[in-house]
Amino acid sequence: MITYGNFGAKSASNHSAADEMDTLLQQNEKRSADYKGLVTGALVGLVIIAAGVWLMSLRPSMKDQQAAVLEGSYTEGSPEFEALTRDLIISTHRDTVESPNAFGSISMFIKGTIYNKGTQAINGLEINVAVVDEFNQVVKEKRVLAVPVQRSLLEPETSMQVTLSIDGFKRGDDRANIRWKVTAIRPAN
Repeated sequence: MITYGNFGAKSASNHSAADEMDTLLQQNEKRSADYKGLVTGALVGLVIIAAGVWLMSLRPSMKDQQAAVLEGSYTEGSPEFEALTRDLIISTHRDTVESPNAFGSISMFIKGTIYNKGTQAINGLEINVAVVDEFNQVVKEKRVLAVPVQRSLLEPETSMQVTLSIDGFKRGDDRANIRWKVTAIRPAN
């Protein structure tokens, strides 16, 4: 039988393969030590994120915050409400625009001016903005806390700008007009 090759060389190559295996095992041990640091960092990060979420959950909701701001305000039906709202003039600004978005619906960016012609400053004002069709039926509406969110106080004989957006109109929706209505008002004492 004829064999080809150098048997002495094979044993040397087997020896170098064993050395390579030892080197790989040592590298794997080093890598596992590196992963301990990464895992520790990830766990610390998760604890920080969980603490942040917990702190955010302690904050009152927007609805609760609005209710706190409007506490003590007058609503429709009271004589004080009627007297205070008579002194407000709300008009739509000509820069109101509508814009299609990537989802196929239309967004309206509405600007308005509120003028206080009365003698009392207002530190709480909630308004309802409605987009109506040609038959005066509401297509979409949104309530906005104008004072103190967009401005801290509305002094007598001054005006303020109100800006909001209403999203989700369909292309076929009839958007004939914008109707403004005061829903809650609180005078500064």
